[in-house]
Amino acid sequence: MATLIGMATLACGSANANPVALPDPALDAPLAQTKALDSVVVAGGCFWGIQAVYQHVKGVTQATSGYAGGSAETAHYERVGSGTTGHAESVQVTYDPSQITLGQILKVFFSVAHDPTQLDRQGPDHGTQYRSAIFFNSPEQKKIAETYIDQLQKAKVFPQPIVTKVEPLSAFYEAEAYHQNYAKLHPDNPYIAINDLPKVSALEKELPQLYVKQ
Repeated sequence: MATLIGMATLACGSANANPVALPDPALDAPLAQTKALDSVVVAGGCFWGIQAVYQHVKGVTQATSGYAGGSAETAHYERVGSGTTGHAESVQVTYDPSQITLGQILKVFFSVAHDPTQLDRQGPDHGTQYRSAIFFNSPEQKKIAETYIDQLQKAKVFPQPIVTKVEPLSAFYEAEAYHQNYAKLHPDNPYIAINDLPKVSALEKELPQLYVKQ
């Protein structure tokens, strides 16, 4: 198991958390009047860190590591790592729209979860499997995501252009069991301590109104 974890850590690589203060989305869905469940799939580098961040976001009921953008036949870690499957390491964020909006979820995504200006990479990890992407499942999600990206571009809150792709979600495939809750289960892993826990700390510092302690 140690060898397996070591190989996974090396493959996921590293990327530093660079929190950015962002404006609220100008276009967003209103909070729902009753409790419900909705979901959106996001990708931005190794899924361990993305999952860890959303596990601490108010209104998120579940964050699941997995793959999106490719076929069921290639939705396996070793194959996705080749960069030839069309998949991106992704996280399905399931949330209660009466507690948090899609726009707020995307604000977390762009501000603390990853760097949206890195094309097909995060830190030293290169390949389309590490691309920045939002996989929408409705016209409303597509419009909110595209409008927020346009808003951030015009505001020039990042020194480089945002390269996040907004793609339709054809399917989401849950990753292997050893990838789930990885940061939570391995907080002393050097990779987690250096690269992922700072993202969670940035969430608490930059967006305290959205942070919840597990």
